[in-house]
Amino acid sequence: VMDNLYLKKCKLFHLKVLGPKFLVRLRSHTVFENTPIKLFCTVGGFPTPDVKWYIDLETCVLLCIYRCSTDDTAQYTAVACNIHGQASSQASIIVKTLFPSLSHSLSPNLSAAMLPKIQYTKINITFLEKFGPVFATEGESASLTATMTLNPNLANLQPEAQWYRDDTRLFDSKWVKIDTGRGVTTLTLPNLFKDDEGLYTIRMVTKGGSAEHSAFVSVSDGPPPVPGAPGAPMDIKIHDANRDYVIVSWKPPNTTTEGPILGYFVDKCEVGTENWTQCNDHPIKICKYPVSGLFEGHSYYFRIRAVNSQGISKPSRMSDPIAALDPTEFERLHAKKLGGKLDVVSYHDDVEADGKPPGAPSGIYASETDRTYVVLSWKAPAYSSKAPMWYYIEKCMADSGAWQRVNTQIPIRSPRYAVFDLAEGKQYKFRVLSANMYGVSEPSEPTGPIETQELKGVPSAPGQVISTRETNTSVLIQWAPPKEPNNLIGYYIDQCVKGSKDWTSANHKPHKNTKFVVSGLTTGETYMFRVQAINELGLSDESQESAPLTVKAALTHPSAPYDIAMLNCDGHSMVLNWKKPSHSGGANIKEYYVDKRRSGTTMWREVHIKPITERLYKRVYNVIELSTQIQSNTNVGLCLFSSHSVCPLGPAYDLTFSEVRDNSLVVEWKKPVYTGSGPITGYHVEYAKKGTSDWTTANETAVSHRFLKVTGLEAGTSYVLRVRAVNAAGVGMASMASDPVTAKAVEGSQEVSCVVDEKSGDIVLSFESCQLNEGSQFIWKKDYKEITDFSKGVVIKTEGSHSKLIFKNAEKEDFGTYSVSVTNTEGVSSSYTISAEELAKMLALSYDIRHPIIPLKSELAYKILERGRMRFWLQAEEISSNVTYKFFANNKELSGMGHDVSSGIIEFIMDHFTEENEGTFTCQITDGGGKAQSSLVLIGDGKRGQFSLKTAGVYKATISDDRGKDMSQIDISGKGASAAELVIKCTATGIQLQCHMKYYTSEMNITWCHGETKLSHSDKMMIGGTPAMATMEVIEPVEKDKGMYSIVITDRENSHKRTLDLSGEDRGKVVGGLPDVVTIMEKKTLSLTCTVCGDPKPQVSWLKNGAEVEPDDQYVVSLDQGKFASLTIKGVSMEDSGRYTMIVQNKYGGESVDIVVSVYRHGEKIPEAKPTLTPKILIPPKVPIEIPQPKTQPAPSPAPSTPSPAPPKAGRGVKSPTPTRRK
Repeated sequence: VMDNLYLKKCKLFHLKVLGPKFLVRLRSHTVFENTPIKLFCTVGGFPTPDVKWYIDLETCVLLCIYRCSTDDTAQYTAVACNIHGQASSQASIIVKTLFPSLSHSLSPNLSAAMLPKIQYTKINITFLEKFGPVFATEGESASLTATMTLNPNLANLQPEAQWYRDDTRLFDSKWVKIDTGRGVTTLTLPNLFKDDEGLYTIRMVTKGGSAEHSAFVSVSDGPPPVPGAPGAPMDIKIHDANRDYVIVSWKPPNTTTEGPILGYFVDKCEVGTENWTQCNDHPIKICKYPVSGLFEGHSYYFRIRAVNSQGISKPSRMSDPIAALDPTEFERLHAKKLGGKLDVVSYHDDVEADGKPPGAPSGIYASETDRTYVVLSWKAPAYSSKAPMWYYIEKCMADSGAWQRVNTQIPIRSPRYAVFDLAEGKQYKFRVLSANMYGVSEPSEPTGPIETQELKGVPSAPGQVISTRETNTSVLIQWAPPKEPNNLIGYYIDQCVKGSKDWTSANHKPHKNTKFVVSGLTTGETYMFRVQAINELGLSDESQESAPLTVKAALTHPSAPYDIAMLNCDGHSMVLNWKKPSHSGGANIKEYYVDKRRSGTTMWREVHIKPITERLYKRVYNVIELSTQIQSNTNVGLCLFSSHSVCPLGPAYDLTFSEVRDNSLVVEWKKPVYTGSGPITGYHVEYAKKGTSDWTTANETAVSHRFLKVTGLEAGTSYVLRVRAVNAAGVGMASMASDPVTAKAVEGSQEVSCVVDEKSGDIVLSFESCQLNEGSQFIWKKDYKEITDFSKGVVIKTEGSHSKLIFKNAEKEDFGTYSVSVTNTEGVSSSYTISAEELAKMLALSYDIRHPIIPLKSELAYKILERGRMRFWLQAEEISSNVTYKFFANNKELSGMGHDVSSGIIEFIMDHFTEENEGTFTCQITDGGGKAQSSLVLIGDGKRGQFSLKTAGVYKATISDDRGKDMSQIDISGKGASAAELVIKCTATGIQLQCHMKYYTSEMNITWCHGETKLSHSDKMMIGGTPAMATMEVIEPVEKDKGMYSIVITDRENSHKRTLDLSGEDRGKVVGGLPDVVTIMEKKTLSLTCTVCGDPKPQVSWLKNGAEVEPDDQYVVSLDQGKFASLTIKGVSMEDSGRYTMIVQNKYGGESVDIVVSVYRHGEKIPEAKPTLTPKILIPPKVPIEIPQPKTQPAPSPAPSTPSPAPPKAGRGVKSPTPTRRK
């Protein structure tokens, strides 16, 4: 019967309770060593929970200890988990020694010797890589990683990695993943919410100490579901969970850029399902809400959504699961031992009653008070009966005695209960009665007046906001708390760049303290800040804006100077030098103080009242030995000597480094103060690896300048360097060894580049710095001496991280090594060496850019027009609309010239050309900075040219300036055989035949013929030319103009003939077969076919709407036997409609034909075909046309063609000997 009762109770319990619960909890024990012990507990839940055991929070698997020892003294924890949550129970085991009196009988000294003080191993932890501030958005992921070294690194003494967010320890969970091992620890946040924002700290803990590092993680709002909707609430907490209700609280989002929040919706979801239901019908305005109507024993998740006038926010991160259970339920469990191994577990009130009512409760008080509810707690009466007991709660207004029972239908078994539906700001009294099946007790003593909270509104605005410098990317903000906090939750901080009104949130989760470090700011930018306070009702007004603050690193004390060196001493005075502090504290070092003390004493005294600004100090003494201190306790004993006879030269000092690369560096120094008996003739540089004394001389031959590039270094190795001066007496003292420098280039470093500006002609050295900090400056040097003289046109321009050294008026003496260094960086520097040869080339290029010559397509030419008019023209490759020009005839400027920007032609029309106008004609052009000039000599019949047989021969011209010289020559000893073959060119008015000649003399006579008929100049046949070309143009050619054309060039000894056939019978032609218009239905195949002819066989191409047709699977182009051309379009569509053009062409010319194709859809009316008479378009021959010549008369190579015609009159033009210069 008892077994069945036990099983029945267990079944009922499993049906009711889902989350894991300890029915019988662990019990603590004290035992002697070497005795066994077992730990027992009873766990309930559905499904059956998994149980894990822990010793001092470390996982273990043992449930039984068979032989206890003192090392087993610990706290043992059992943790039960299932899908609905987890529960834990703890117990302590204390193991005592079996003979404690033995140790007490020992003497204190012996006992202390037996128990020595534990000395833990000190493990030094050094972080190699640290995580920095993280700025992310909701829904993204983030990882924080730190790498470290351990010294000593003992496998059995590894530190424990502890991660914290705002001083709260973090453990592995759904929202946080921690991975630690092999000197690396990583914390990963796989799905960020604003709850994850905060200051993250990694603390590496050992028993001998710890090391830690912190950085801020900022999580901003993700994209809202509706534009303008607020951000999601955060930080959900569950309070006072009971069998049918819980109280949920949260924190409001920041609304810097959104409208005010109107209220919140609370959602719940039962564990094991995905069905979210809304708990409140209307938005609630405060950030706390009691959720009732829960099912006892069920577990729930909760989430919150905010509402404003624009819409509803995304839901917050859901809460941890919480079970609806009576928190005192398990305190009423009763276990009865029946003998053997069987125990019966039951509630006190499930056992048969003894027949007496319970006593009155006591100690009633309000554990929590809100606007509309009060949570009451009390002490249960002493109760020994086995009958069930429950409670009744009564309330009344503080000023009346009318008691009203609160829970008439629901019996309360827990000594804790929340009374809802109270009036805001009213005073109540409460009392409790206990009852069982035999009666009700007397009421407890009533509480004093308990006043519900009155809605007081949001906090007042915080006080004055003060911002101070922190680092070069962060600022420390401090403010005074609000005078009326009204249940303050925290603060939101906003930031804004000075001069703008775009306020942005610096934090997205309420900050509890009145100090906050704003990270992620721009160095050198000026910001303002303001603060808002938050409570359950929302945000306060903004505080006053802080004073503008520029983001800079905070100033600190500089570190101490070091390495004091004596540079000179003559027995009466000495010169001291020291190295500047390693850390300046964020500002330039301005002054130094020097202290002294006698050797053997400890009293330091200042040797000067006013501070000194340089690291060089001379002082006269009457002592032989003293010590010196510069601004710190760092001191060195200096032994003075009365004569320099033992040392020919003092040491160099102030060694500095630049241009550090993986295998080289540049070292600079200052010359010794004491120069000995003669002038310094050079220097030697020595270097050694750090930590060794094996010095190597970098330069076997002494250098006269005070810098040297040291090469042959090992990448990644640290070196120290020193310098020795040399004079006629020998080698001087070595300088003090430099600080160690590592042969490793600065990451991202670039080199100086040198170019000639294409527009201005300036020589420009430019450098882009990979680092730039506050106060960084570019220092340019020539031969490692700072450039300070800017009187010769040297200009330095710096914009951001880019700096230029510009030579406006470079000279031949400007060659040398130019270096640049950037201050306040990790040694960013570079140099460029300009040799004398390179400088000469750049000067020549600069001259060409500053004195450009406009390139000409054709020199000045002429053309005879009707009625005695003469056209002079030339063509430039390119001119602008701002071009200017002048035309001179016999050194007299004429007006009336015109130009065409598109073609580059400049022309002048002379209305009446007579013999009086003969002479030299010159055109001068200016376009921007470019210039050009071309001349033409026209003389009458008495003098047909400048050259004659008497002047035939080889002519040479030499031109020179300060940059060098150039030579050109021309051979005019040949005859008319120098004429090239005839070529043809189409013009706007007809066809022009051209014959190019290397030169022209007055003895040459030119005759043009059409067949056997000589031609003369007329409106139909226009004969002309230039000094290098003879032309004949047929104006508007007709059928009768076909035939053989020839030019005959005759001199005193021979005649030369060139011919060209213009019959036109062999050009490409379309014989027939193509329609003018084609209409075709969609998805059919169209074939356009015709017959073509020509010799040689012509080429055929097709165009669609002016674009060439590309053959593919749809478009098929073919030409069979050189005669039958076709274009086939498979599966035509509406897009295939348009104008198609067929072009037939060979080297003698060709023609083109247009066909209009119209495509219509099935079922549509066939479009009406309206053929239009489209004439064939003739295509001129390709230029030049090469006509085969007999083998007995080989043709010379043709000269370049000139694109413009120039018909002559009786006189012929001769090119001016003035040379032109092309770019």
